[in-house]
Amino acid sequence: IAMINGFCLGGGNELAMACDLRIASDGSRFGQPEINLGIICGGGGTQRLTRLIGESKAMEIILSGDMIDAQTAFNYGLVNYIYSVEELETKTMELAGKIAEKSPIALQMSKEAVKFASRSNLDEGLRREIDLFAICFSTEDKKEGVSAFLEKRKPVFKGK
Repeated sequence: IAMINGFCLGGGNELAMACDLRIASDGSRFGQPEINLGIICGGGGTQRLTRLIGESKAMEIILSGDMIDAQTAFNYGLVNYIYSVEELETKTMELAGKIAEKSPIALQMSKEAVKFASRSNLDEGLRREIDLFAICFSTEDKKEGVSAFLEKRKPVFKGK
């Protein structure tokens, strides 16, 4: 999870885009200004930005070298959440805590399935999802999750 407060440009933006989620303060600014130096992105910017926000908007940001504000980044899908500077750390840690309570196996398999979706066709993606579901279905964490649901309690996952 990337927590962004301020300028998120070039390599910093590329690092943020490599994260699963991006949470920004309302005053943050984003961009890939490499073109202004006569070079191109070198840390995955062209690839990740295109996958995150689409070719047209990625072209606009990369070819212009301009920065966008946090609200625009949110509207484009580059940022998942925007908070005030005062709320940023608390809200980011709340989300991190919420995710950390989930089954580590289910988290790993979910991330793999989502990432696989961006590099495969639908049929391949559905087959991979079924395979990953079968793995999850055979875990102790699945048993704990179902038991906790039926017993109306919070699950305690162990990653097994």
